[in-house]
Amino acid sequence: MKNHLLIAIVFMLVLSACNSNKSPFNYPETKKVDVVDDYFGTKVADPYRWLEDDRSAETAQWVKEQNAVTNAYLNDIPYRENIKARLTEIWNYPRTSAPFKAGGRYFFSKNNGLQNQSVFYMQESLDSDPELFLDPNTLSEDGTVSLTNFAISKNGKYLGYGISRGGSDWCEFFVKDIESGEVLSDHLKWIKFSGIAWYKDGFFYNRYPTPAKGDELKAENKNSQLYYHKVGTPQSEDVLIYEDPENPEWSFSASVTEDEKYLIIGVTESTSGNALYFKNLEADSPVVKVITTFEKDYSVIDHHDGKLWVYTNDGAPKYQLLALDTEQPERSKWSTILPEDEHNVLENISLTGGKIFANYQQDAHSLVKVFTPKGEFLYTVDLPTLGTVSGFRGKKDETETFYTFSSYTYPAVVYKYDTEKNESEVYSQTEIDFNIEKYETKQIKYKSKDGTEVPMFIVHKKGLKLDGNNPTWLYGYGGFNVSLNPGFDVRRLLWLENGGIYAVANLRGGGEYGETWHKAGTKMQKQNVFDDFIAAANYLIDNKYTKPKYLAIQGGSNGGLLVGAVINQTPDLFRVAIPQVGVMDMLRYQHFTIGRYWATDYGTSEDSKEMFEYLYKYSPIHAINPRLNYPAVMVTTADHDDRVVPAHSFKYIATLQNAYKGSRPMLIRIETDAGHGAGTPTSKQIETWTDLYAFTFDQMGLMPKLDH
Repeated sequence: MKNHLLIAIVFMLVLSACNSNKSPFNYPETKKVDVVDDYFGTKVADPYRWLEDDRSAETAQWVKEQNAVTNAYLNDIPYRENIKARLTEIWNYPRTSAPFKAGGRYFFSKNNGLQNQSVFYMQESLDSDPELFLDPNTLSEDGTVSLTNFAISKNGKYLGYGISRGGSDWCEFFVKDIESGEVLSDHLKWIKFSGIAWYKDGFFYNRYPTPAKGDELKAENKNSQLYYHKVGTPQSEDVLIYEDPENPEWSFSASVTEDEKYLIIGVTESTSGNALYFKNLEADSPVVKVITTFEKDYSVIDHHDGKLWVYTNDGAPKYQLLALDTEQPERSKWSTILPEDEHNVLENISLTGGKIFANYQQDAHSLVKVFTPKGEFLYTVDLPTLGTVSGFRGKKDETETFYTFSSYTYPAVVYKYDTEKNESEVYSQTEIDFNIEKYETKQIKYKSKDGTEVPMFIVHKKGLKLDGNNPTWLYGYGGFNVSLNPGFDVRRLLWLENGGIYAVANLRGGGEYGETWHKAGTKMQKQNVFDDFIAAANYLIDNKYTKPKYLAIQGGSNGGLLVGAVINQTPDLFRVAIPQVGVMDMLRYQHFTIGRYWATDYGTSEDSKEMFEYLYKYSPIHAINPRLNYPAVMVTTADHDDRVVPAHSFKYIATLQNAYKGSRPMLIRIETDAGHGAGTPTSKQIETWTDLYAFTFDQMGLMPKLDH
């Protein structure tokens, strides 16, 4: 009898051990299809290819089932609603943009606190009462229609504005008569990545052909065309200004100089580098092709003293300001106004009040220098602390301008600036229900795997104890020349007030140190980005800020790729991983919407056998290893994301759920009526961050203190 009991007990223990390799989560069964691609002789299966059809009924059912699993998990977290309540409380503070002057009036945007979209106001003067001018919240009941463009005509008669529905990159343009307040009959569609370049009683813009029904959010965007629209006419009568049918993958952008003499046309085939054309509008001359390659970046600031001022990294990895004579536009005849700064990256240029305002990046934070139009240094604008500046817009003959300053622990302040006296005064200031004085920001530098020094910002409560037990949130991006500069973000406050550390690593691939830094994280050097991020995590652990048990990592888009890649390479470093709207299928990304534009950073699987093998090795989907003990994963994406299509996240989580044998959750949160991130309503942002924090605290085994 005893022997039988012993055998039964042993059998149950063995059965329990076997079952421990099964996930406790009842994930939807994701069917597999027999799809195999051949890359230079290597066969690569793609069993979840059917999920690329994100509009099919079958995919919709799968999305519903995945969200049900995720919601069931989140609903079991007892403090989830308390997190939402505290986030809502913190978020509810007024936010105002810097005003700008156009057509003799002032315009600015304001959010009272919890409005889904910010509202635009107009003033006849700075002393007059603001009047409501355009409220995007009235365009949809749930706040999912957002503004994408806001451009006042040079004569001050019209506003041209763009809207996005559900977060899509597709835009629609409308025109409003400023004097009467009437929205006119103009309605332009199938516009993407376009500005509104006013010229007389109309504007230039870029559009694409109408996509096939059902393909609006996933088909490749080709055959860009530059049009001129005259106010009061239907889109069908718009005048085609420029196209290049022989190069259907090129896109065009338009701007018009302040004096309305020149149309500037930028031509792109990727996210890096552009060709540069111009057209004399006064003479109605043919388009002049100045730069016809895509090796460098060129942006025309304005027309000044008969020359076009060009901001460029041509011959200057940290950028410089050059002058192009329109009568002799050859590159060899350009002159230098502001040469490259040896130490700092020239981030942008404004020509205001007869002076040049040059905004530099100095170790990833702002430094503003002022020069004469001849490039003679005058002075530096004093800033409150280490942070980020934007603004200094204005006309050449105006002495008044505005700028906004913020930092991680410094809520946005709008300053009014006198260009003649070099004097700043506070114009508007944010007041928030949060004691900022309790927190500090430091910038350190750590060494990556190859010895490269990488900067990182670390934000936390003053008096932090370095005992390795602090919950830490590490954020990174590392791509497309994008710089991560210090700025105030209400989403981080709940984490900070619960003793959390927020760290931002300025990885290679970004723009913090110019084009050389950017290129060091692209194509066959992309592993540098992952190494930099892993080294950032190790620095935080080695210096006892935290330990793997309390380390969460997050990144969006290219940053989602980053998160997906590093948890395949060093899963034991992290407890929680949050890849948002990530590029997860590195072998097929170029086949959707505008994905081909990313090839200058990534390369493609069709380029060469060597490039394919490099991508295949780190591609988040393809590098998933069933033998690894992954951190808890919460993927986020949205059904209207037509930049990084949700199929990336769908296929990734299906692969991860199928491969992972441990007990940690592998979940996906799929938002509806939302896109890549821009224009997301406040209500949806609060809901998203409620769930991310609830998930993270729960997986770290921590109870947040929400009684502030």
